[in-house]
Amino acid sequence: MKDLTSSTAQHLKQQLKSADPALPDDLATRLHRAISWLQAAEDAVNDDMEFIALWIAFSACCSIDQQGDAPLEDHEQFLRFVGNLVKHDHGNRIYSCLWEEYSTHVKALIRNPYVFHPFWVSQREGNDAWQRQFDQSSLAALNALSRGRVTELCSIVLDRLFVLRNQLIFGGATYQGRVNREQVTDGAGLLGTLLPIMISIMLQAGDEDWGNIAYPVVGPLSSTR
Repeated sequence: MKDLTSSTAQHLKQQLKSADPALPDDLATRLHRAISWLQAAEDAVNDDMEFIALWIAFSACCSIDQQGDAPLEDHEQFLRFVGNLVKHDHGNRIYSCLWEEYSTHVKALIRNPYVFHPFWVSQREGNDAWQRQFDQSSLAALNALSRGRVTELCSIVLDRLFVLRNQLIFGGATYQGRVNREQVTDGAGLLGTLLPIMISIMLQAGDEDWGNIAYPVVGPLSSTR
């Protein structure tokens, strides 16, 4: 399990507290929820629970209300969210994280077929159609990594992490199982490094439209006697 610094969530919590009066209510609530789950990830006892908590924190950052439907959590939303992050990432912190700090693990995740959705589709259909798509996607990701195309790279990486999220949340993996353990370790480490950067960028971009939060805070319901 990646050793997140114990002060990361608390530091962001203090930053949020200082910035709160100037932030839209939806954004303040969104970040409060995300930081609470980042704290849960820091307190997690293993990679599985760390990754799950980190994904919930990520969802708190990017999921939006869809007029009463379930929160949107798909490729299109990822692209919009990452695009907004990159637009406000004036210090290129996301790329520095992916290229300088976590390049080895990013490459490992990109080259891992077990977090590539078409691989599992091909397993069900009994063919090997996934291989060509996998090679193309991996090459595109590595090119994006080497050339600094952050939005494209993040989109591919998040697609991989979404498959890992499904494996864990929908019971497609054994708790603390030894099979394919590296993808959980890489995923938790990468997301745990990226999330504080994402939250920090959002804290400084209160004027951006991050979308309406799903499940807004509501007061106690009045009596209907």
